[in-house]
Amino acid sequence: MIQENDFQKLYTKLQTKVESVLNISLKGRLPVSLYEPAEYILNSPGKRLRPFLVLISAKAVGGDYSKAYNAAAAVEVLHNFTLVHDDIMDNADKRRGRLTVHKKYDLSTAILVGDILASVAYELLLKDAKTNINRIVSTFNRGVAEVCEGQGLDKEFETASIVTMDQYLEMITKKTAALAEMCCSVGAQIGGGTEAEIKALSKYGKYLGIAFQIQDDLLDIIADEKDFGKKIGGDLVEGKKTFLFIKALEKAKGKYKKDLMRVIKNKGIEPAEVNYYKNIYIELGILNDAVSEIKRYTQLALKGINQLKNEEYRRVFITLANLLIKRSK
Repeated sequence: MIQENDFQKLYTKLQTKVESVLNISLKGRLPVSLYEPAEYILNSPGKRLRPFLVLISAKAVGGDYSKAYNAAAAVEVLHNFTLVHDDIMDNADKRRGRLTVHKKYDLSTAILVGDILASVAYELLLKDAKTNINRIVSTFNRGVAEVCEGQGLDKEFETASIVTMDQYLEMITKKTAALAEMCCSVGAQIGGGTEAEIKALSKYGKYLGIAFQIQDDLLDIIADEKDFGKKIGGDLVEGKKTFLFIKALEKAKGKYKKDLMRVIKNKGIEPAEVNYYKNIYIELGILNDAVSEIKRYTQLALKGINQLKNEEYRRVFITLANLLIKRSK
């Protein structure tokens, strides 16, 4: 691994470059009624993890950062397009500590903002897709489609009486991991990577994305509320069928089984019940199961990058994976 301070310097440097592209991507466009709310969502605080994946993937295979900044910004714009529409579907009030677009403005504006962000994402991507244009755009488009399919599956789960672990993994592979996979693939393609390098980095993004989502499920129940930025146990309150819940349902018997089935029947629990269900997870060893799976998928992510010739960037990918495992929000 590289030193964490050096990693953070690199992350901040690349994040600043992406921010500069994002800041000018919508400037001067009309009508203001559309582009002001679009700028509002792009200016909200975020990890900018996906653009970072594009850039380090391009660099790892011998490319230049400068030739991938627009593509990196494109995936962030695309990500925000999905967030705007997700918030509408979930009727969410807040996103990253701020009002969601449809709450700050209105529903029609938010739908249109999502649409224009998708268009701008392709516009930015094409600025960096100088060679292999068809393949790069196809990879990008496949990522968009899979995110939408994953969101569709997630909505289906809301009314499903039972969701299997295989179904859950298919959903998060599409909804969360596909975008990370696409970022690594697009970056490697823009950087001129070999087929083996593109494949290895794509797998890194996919498996890291799965680990990231399971970690999100775990943090919902164990994180410090101040760090996490939202109420602990929100997934249980909303009746979401997460890794933890599905694994608990698989292992539970007797009263625990009945209580877990009651969550499905009632489409969630009361906030006062969160600690009780957290204790069920602890008693059944579910938290340890989640940690084991996070580590397993992280190791799968790291397995392929051993074939990258650039040793420095192998260490960057390893450090990123380890930091994501340790994150608290």
